[in-house]
Amino acid sequence: MILVSACLAGVKCRYNGESFACEHVIDLISKGLAIPLCPEQLGGLPTPRENAEQNGEKVQTRSGLDVTQAYKQGAEEALRIAKLMGCKKAVLKSRSPSCGSGLIYNGKFSGELVKGEGIFTQLLKANHIEVVSEDDFSTNMNGHPETSGFNTENTYY
Repeated sequence: MILVSACLAGVKCRYNGESFACEHVIDLISKGLAIPLCPEQLGGLPTPRENAEQNGEKVQTRSGLDVTQAYKQGAEEALRIAKLMGCKKAVLKSRSPSCGSGLIYNGKFSGELVKGEGIFTQLLKANHIEVVSEDDFSTNMNGHPETSGFNTENTYY
């Protein structure tokens, strides 16, 4: 089973109350190969909510509110579900303070990206769950799941 960011499945759970639907991710779910989760909602954050960015070990909103604990709690709950479902791989929303993989916003709300990983991504990797961003997943799909880096043929992850 593959874990995916719920916003990529078309669920309106992003900070701005919108989704970021990704056709390839929706296809995985429709085939019963993936489950959608939003660690931010699982941490008790509302939708919509104030934009937040990771700044070192903390996650703060634009107005300076420290929401680190909600992000950590949501990551723990999402990990618990991922383990229950036997997930070994994840396709997560790029640049997010929860789900970002490789690049995240710099914590200054300037739009600048820096190397880093979201709170949930860090936790998944520490638990040996492979993480790719939707950008990398969709780029590598080219209409062929076998080129995505994920074997989706009759395999339970």
